[in-house]
Amino acid sequence: MIKVIGIDPGLADTGIGIVRGSGLDVHGYAYGTISTSKDEPTACRLEHIYTKVSRVLADEKPDLMVLEDVFSLEKYPKSGIVLGKVCGVVLLAGIRSGVPLTEVPVRQAKQILTGNGNASKVQLERVVRNTLCAPAAIRPFHASDALGLALIGLFRFKPE
Repeated sequence: MIKVIGIDPGLADTGIGIVRGSGLDVHGYAYGTISTSKDEPTACRLEHIYTKVSRVLADEKPDLMVLEDVFSLEKYPKSGIVLGKVCGVVLLAGIRSGVPLTEVPVRQAKQILTGNGNASKVQLERVVRNTLCAPAAIRPFHASDALGLALIGLFRFKPE
């Protein structure tokens, strides 16, 4: 059995999802978010995300970390830059913890999980919820996205 952590990066809310299992069999899961205040300077918010992710990695000791890869919309370049900063501190936390990591583009994750690279957050959450046999909706969407990334890692992980 392995443990995979998925991370959906965001400055306001970073989703964390953890699944345990083997192959296509999920034996347990947990999820949550790391939230930061828009009233704080960006550097402080990034440090908060780094510290919390580092703590989760130290406590959970996952076999793999799957991070949603950075994307940027031409219409909102500043958002892409900020997202890149968040990804940077998450990647640093992963490397410093010694956990193997991989990045998956959001469209690829949606394609793998739903069969549609343009799936909505609602569609993705529904597939993740059904896969996990979760009794209720998984909210916020950042957490369900993170669980989806963790599932991809679990389904594709090949022990050495």
